[in-house]
Amino acid sequence: MDTRGFDTRGRNTRTAPLRGAPTIIAGALARRFTVALALAGVLTVPVAATARADASTPPPAAASEGRDRGALVDAVPLRTVTAGQARDELGRDGWDFGTVRDDVRLYRLVYRTIDATGRPTTATGLLALPVNDERRLRAVSFTHGTELYRADAPSTADDTWGIAPALTLASAGFAATMPDYLGQGEGPGAHPWMDIPSETTASLDLLRAARRFAAGQGRSLAREVYVSGFSQGASAALGLARALRSGADPWFRVGAIAPISGAYDFRRAELPALLRGDLDDKASVIYASLLLVSYNRLHHVYDRPADVFRSPYADTIEGLLDGSHRPGEILEGTPANIDGLLTGPGRDLLERPTGAFAAALRETDSVCTDWRPRVPVRLYVAVDDREAAPANTAHCRAALRASGTDVRVTRFGPDVTHSDSNRLGTAAVVRWFRELG
Repeated sequence: MDTRGFDTRGRNTRTAPLRGAPTIIAGALARRFTVALALAGVLTVPVAATARADASTPPPAAASEGRDRGALVDAVPLRTVTAGQARDELGRDGWDFGTVRDDVRLYRLVYRTIDATGRPTTATGLLALPVNDERRLRAVSFTHGTELYRADAPSTADDTWGIAPALTLASAGFAATMPDYLGQGEGPGAHPWMDIPSETTASLDLLRAARRFAAGQGRSLAREVYVSGFSQGASAALGLARALRSGADPWFRVGAIAPISGAYDFRRAELPALLRGDLDDKASVIYASLLLVSYNRLHHVYDRPADVFRSPYADTIEGLLDGSHRPGEILEGTPANIDGLLTGPGRDLLERPTGAFAAALRETDSVCTDWRPRVPVRLYVAVDDREAAPANTAHCRAALRASGTDVRVTRFGPDVTHSDSNRLGTAAVVRWFRELG
């Protein structure tokens, strides 16, 4: 999420280039059209035994229906972007276009997955394929940062920011997937923000759907998947990598991991920085609100909004964060700082999590702590980040190194914003993935 007003969603409003990267502005997606594909006979892949890590095991009633996870429901061609258009659009919105070589075809995939309770649902995501003669493509899963408005998710975004990582990756020759997550894009229901298990299943099942779609195009996806993501998506990327490492899919394996500017340790890094006032005031309000509202939907961390939110926000905050409101509305409908948002008990809950809230945070904060990747890992961080506290990356690196993983950290700064780290990190990640082959 972008602290330059949030509604800009990371758009570059400056006239100067971004630290040597050529600047470009968002080109709106061309008029979309829907073409239903004939999907009869699409293969299905059984759910792995660890269906929710992948995530947690679904309820017995849902287990048999979950066997078609990753099955295609629909595939919507969005547009073809020529290499020249990609350079222009990326450059004008501040993204590095130095790796662009191929034209790109963009698709919205609608696919079967499971929700945060393990029950069958559908989700949408973006698939970007390079236009070239390669029959076998290296796949990259890139998971996006926080979007407050469901239509700003990658497969329904109308600007460059929403699709830039996929466009950058696919134009460099990769098959790129960007899940919208549950409850965003054209997926049903509310979005379970920072719920690692459901972000993991949405990401994995999009890869499965992409593999099936690519097969229908006479192409295949390599077994080893490179995994990256920004902000909220940095933790989601680690969740996916962990699932692939544990054998959650019979085909895909993790090949390399490169998250950007994540909040990997809410309890010991992100929440303390937020409550101390070290982070941007408005970003802190939005993130604290999202955390409490989203976790309450899944884990029941408060009885009434008034228990944790001050008046008048207690009456409106849950509705504001239902995915149907644009960022500007949410900014206007929330206070200027965290003291104006939280009641005393609400602040106490963030300072000293207990019960179901503490348990949920332990799961969220486990993305770096309870496994050993055994593949190359690089972390990217803005040293002056005022949305995702840099201590998150330090804690993640320490935890992974303690497991025996060699982790390289790339630091951007000074004066690189959270959003700018997405641009710089994506450029660095694409170049690294190309070096890996």
